Amino acid sequence: MRAAVVGQTARVSAYAWIAAGSLAAWLWLLLFQGFFWRTDVRLPRRTDPGEWPSVCVVVPARDEAAVLPASLPSLLAQDYPGRAEVFLVDDGSTDGTGELARRLARERGGLALTVDSPGEPPAGWTGKLWAVRHGIGLARARDPEYLLLTDADIAHAPDSLRELVAAARTGGFDAVSQMARLRVDSLWERLVVPAFVYFFAQLYPFRRIGRTGTRTAAAAGGCVLLRTEAAVRARIPDTIRGAVIDDVALARAVKRGGGRVWLGLADRVDSVRPYPRLADLWRMVSRSAYAQLRHQPALLLGTIAGLALVYLVPPVALAVGAASGDKVAAVLGGLAWLVMTGTYVPMLRYYRQPLWPAPLLPVTAFLYLLMTADSAVQHYRGRGAAWKGRTYTRPGTVSDEG
Repeated sequence: MRAAVVGQTARVSAYAWIAAGSLAAWLWLLLFQGFFWRTDVRLPRRTDPGEWPSVCVVVPARDEAAVLPASLPSLLAQDYPGRAEVFLVDDGSTDGTGELARRLARERGGLALTVDSPGEPPAGWTGKLWAVRHGIGLARARDPEYLLLTDADIAHAPDSLRELVAAARTGGFDAVSQMARLRVDSLWERLVVPAFVYFFAQLYPFRRIGRTGTRTAAAAGGCVLLRTEAAVRARIPDTIRGAVIDDVALARAVKRGGGRVWLGLADRVDSVRPYPRLADLWRMVSRSAYAQLRHQPALLLGTIAGLALVYLVPPVALAVGAASGDKVAAVLGGLAWLVMTGTYVPMLRYYRQPLWPAPLLPVTAFLYLLMTADSAVQHYRGRGAAWKGRTYTRPGTVSDEG
């Protein structure tokens, strides 16, 4: 009888120690991870330049006819005082993307639009980077001071380009990027999308990215204003042609070349792409999750263990502690859960969402854990990363899925 009691006490004590580890992790994240949970990193202080530089906008597009009417007119309607034009690269679309873009330009007017196609990518080029390279090549003939790299599903407020250029000029940044506000209309979008940005900011705290002398570098591929000189110096996109997570790779290349990078949340830039089903969001995350871990099994196992400790232990410790009478485990688990919930509230408010998903963050984190594991499974099954139906099974291998 006494041995059984001692064994039960040891198990409860283990729960308490694990809960204490989770709480310690949350206190460290709260105070020492660049205040990642705050959402006040917006475009930095800026003033209008005396002379507005020329800008070329490069839009890689592959089968984007469904979203183009809601995004392209916003680019053509930019209220920009300097010289600006748009280059849309139709990357092998089968839904009439290129012709639709031309028709929208004829009907809406605004900035000059050039639509061109790059042909099939050679071995070694992933995602949209081949299309970006073609678009930059077209733009370079105009000798612009800046390039705006933006996705076909991104809608910009009329003053978006003006504000980006002013921020880059005022702050002396070589790359200014904004994390577009993603759509959050469906139930699954409300549960998963704000957490996607929250987790990204946890990995790449925005405050650290903009500081000189820090190694942290990241960008949001949907909206990157890039100084042409910095792109040439860093040989973008050629030096990152094999990157699946191309926006982070771009920022790192700029920073390695001595450039300054800034990333923050957007007020004037929105994604119009819908993700109404869990399957849609699952594909978005699992496409690149294992690539983020450099396809390393040890990093995968460490990530899964870390997600479990940080996000899953608090509610489990609270429940087990309450059920078993272990007050220490219950209190520590509850405190960790409370800190977790509190750090998520600012992101939900930024997305103008109700607060009910905040205490459900462990559920969302468990979904992300499964998505990450599935990304690794797909990699080892030879399916690899995919972009708009184009699959990369291994470096240098590209196939088109029907």
